[in-house]
Formats: sequence, structure tokens, C-alpha cells
Amino acid sequence: MTHTANDARDAIDRREALRRAALLLGGALAAPTIAGVLAGCEARRVADSAWTPRALTPAQAELVATVAEHILPETDTPGARAVGVHRFIDAMLAESYPTEQRQRFLAGLGDVDARAQRTCGRPFLRCGAAEQRALLEQLDREAFGATGGTPDEPDVPFMRTMKELTLLGYYTSEIGATRELHNAPVPGRFEGCVPLAQVGRTWAV
Repeated sequence: MTHTANDARDAIDRREALRRAALLLGGALAAPTIAGVLAGCEARRVADSAWTPRALTPAQAELVATVAEHILPETDTPGARAVGVHRFIDAMLAESYPTEQRQRFLAGLGDVDARAQRTCGRPFLRCGAAEQRALLEQLDREAFGATGGTPDEPDVPFMRTMKELTLLGYYTSEIGATRELHNAPVPGRFEGCVPLAQVGRTWAV
């Protein structure tokens, strides 16, 4: 098999995405995440009308897309939904995550809905944007306020894994890799929109 310059460039960009995500999250990344990113992901190249989630149900995929968009919202550049972060996450769960860790992620999605029912009386997707954001801020405080453990341990908070996959899904998209680093969530603080001036230009050259 012949490897092109683009193949080498893509591999470098994927490694840099992993490095940047680890820095932003304040620690190591989960082993399945590293393996999946280095292997590459093609899910986002499928047309919207042809894409069907494999690890997620359509409702779960919409929930993932909505949460990811809160983490990396659209500003002067496309947000997480527009670059297909939810497709990336579905592909990672289907191709790279062991059954136990995939089920742990799905249980985390279920907990998001359960918390939404308790706090606003309806599923997360039917809550208002402000209600959704408040819930995610709470999850974020819990996730990044925890101490000890590694990304592969059973008690890793859902929000940490969600942020990890969202950051990498964005960074490895064409827009994330070639235009600009759109957002920089930091441990312990949920910042849905960070001014580009505080982040800097793209790391891909």
C-alpha cells in the first residue's frame, strides 16, 4: 500500500489533536480514544441523508449532537454539530470502544436525561437552552472536580469522556484542523464559548 504526503500529514494532525486534547483536559486520554483517533474516522464523509448511527440510537445521536454543540458552539466558525462531531463519537463508540466502556457512555447519556427529568420535568432535548446549559455546568463541575483515577477506570465521569470525544471530533475535522482552534474548555469550568483571541490560531500548518 502506498502512503501519500496527505496520509503522513493526517497522522501528524491526529497526534497533535490528541496532544492538545490531553492538555486542555488536564491529563491522559482513554486508551480506546487514542487508538480510534490514530486509526482515523470516516463517518463524517457520509451524506446526512445516508448516515445511520451504529452505536447510538437516532435519539441518542441527537442528544450527543446537542451536548457537543453546547461544548463547542457555532460562532464565526461552525460548531460541533456542523462538523459532525456526533458522527465521530458514534464511530468511535462502534469501532474503538470495548463493550463495557461503550455501555458506560450510553449509561451516562441516560443519566443526562434522568437529571433533566428531575430538574426541569422533561427529557434533556425538550428542556430550554438555559436549562440544558445549567445541567451541563453541574455535570462539568462534578467531572472535573473529581480527583484521582485514569480515563479508563469505571468511575470516570461521563462529562469528561464526552468532552474528550467532542474536542477530538472537532480537532480532527477538516475545519478544526485547518482553520482555527474554535474553543478551549478547561478542567473544572464549563465555557461554552471562548473568544478566539483567548485561544489563538489553528495548530495545523
